Amino acid sequence: MAVDNAKIAEGVLAAIGGADNIVSATHCMTRLRLTPKDKTKIDDDAVKAVKGVLGINWAGAQLQVIIGQSVPKVYEAILSKGVTGSGSVDENLDEGLVGPKEKLTLGGIGSAILDYLSGTMVQMIPIMMAAGLFRTIGVVVGPSMLNICGAEDPTYIFFNTTLYEAGFYFLPIYLGYCAAKKIGASPVLGLLSGGILVAPSLVSAAAKGGSGIVSVYGFQIAAANYSQSVLPILLTIPVLYVIEKWMKKHVPDVLSTIFTPFLTMVVIVPIELILLAPIGGIIGNGIGIVIGALSAAGGIGGILVRAILGAFWQLFVVAGMHMPVIMLAQVQLMQQGSDPLIFVSTNAAMFAIWGVAIGAFLRIRNKEEKALTAGYIIAGVLGGVTEPALFGILLRWRRTMLGMFVGGAVGSVVSGLLGSVVYPGATATNLLIFLGYLPGGTQSFFGAIVGCVVSVVVAAIVTFMFGFSREDMDAMAEEA
Repeated sequence: MAVDNAKIAEGVLAAIGGADNIVSATHCMTRLRLTPKDKTKIDDDAVKAVKGVLGINWAGAQLQVIIGQSVPKVYEAILSKGVTGSGSVDENLDEGLVGPKEKLTLGGIGSAILDYLSGTMVQMIPIMMAAGLFRTIGVVVGPSMLNICGAEDPTYIFFNTTLYEAGFYFLPIYLGYCAAKKIGASPVLGLLSGGILVAPSLVSAAAKGGSGIVSVYGFQIAAANYSQSVLPILLTIPVLYVIEKWMKKHVPDVLSTIFTPFLTMVVIVPIELILLAPIGGIIGNGIGIVIGALSAAGGIGGILVRAILGAFWQLFVVAGMHMPVIMLAQVQLMQQGSDPLIFVSTNAAMFAIWGVAIGAFLRIRNKEEKALTAGYIIAGVLGGVTEPALFGILLRWRRTMLGMFVGGAVGSVVSGLLGSVVYPGATATNLLIFLGYLPGGTQSFFGAIVGCVVSVVVAAIVTFMFGFSREDMDAMAEEA
């Protein structure tokens, strides 16, 4: 039976105090993320009881309602009830978000930063997937696989280089728009701020190395190439927002249309090029160095890092603690063009959940529970949603977590040892995830398949043998 997304939205709103109690709303791949004005009006149990809701999680002041892959439709239904989307928050609602009702804490600041980053990044998924899949097509038809096109063939160059670059070379521009939209700044000024970072004259000057100098209002600075960068523009947009807001308040209305954007850019340009962009570049490169070093670590150290990520990743997801790691991985993926560690390990962890569900299906004798478990498997393999299995199996029968731990750890290590690398285009969470390994060639592709299959098989075996106590089985028999 199809889920009524409108009814889910109505049920959630009723349980959280209505649309008037929501400052802003956004969503990720599986979760509806709501920032309430008054947390005391929210009935957690009532939210959980809404048909179609898989669970909830609090991340600071933000309520995360776990729904699954239909969350975009629920989100649209929420907005139709008068809730303001986080990408276009009215300024008069800012007090409800940061006012005296919420004491300023380090946790609250961290939550706001993660909300800003995740709300920006999620808008980038279509661009990343499209550009990544174009390169995947180029690799498949190119000399490294099917060899339909040679390295100098215009068709190969078009897919592998031109269309890919169209998505990733201009990342600062796209991110500028998305980030500005997220926090309520003018999206067009976000576009312009990003365009400054990839202006041809700046890129050309940067190509000259030590002799490449740019004059910013008379200040001589070393030019840098910020194409395919992430953090420089993400650091710039919040400052842009503050400056633009001040300008709107102080520039006379009759002059505001012309002079507010101009004066905002006059102020932000030197701050961006002299301070924020270099800092963002240093941090971004540092992230790449750290992840590269961890992925290349040999011996027990490298194995341990991958095993920990693969084993415990889903617990991070359940606790809502996964976003900082995801942000690091996304920065790595966008800026470096590939990720040999984090997404490789988390994908193996996802497959381990499917293995747990398969093991549970084979072990359970209760027909009703068996049917539910079969649904969890289908939701995971075809829909790419792990929450049904997480909440329906692992958090219900805690011993099944052993299968997740062992399967995720082993699969992650195997994938890493076989040289698997994730590339843009791997944003799917079902079997299509393997498309994201194709740009790395046959070794990366088949290494990922072997590692994920190992995750499924090991998790299924461990779950079947050790996942259920005699008491669990007797209780299910009595229910039947």
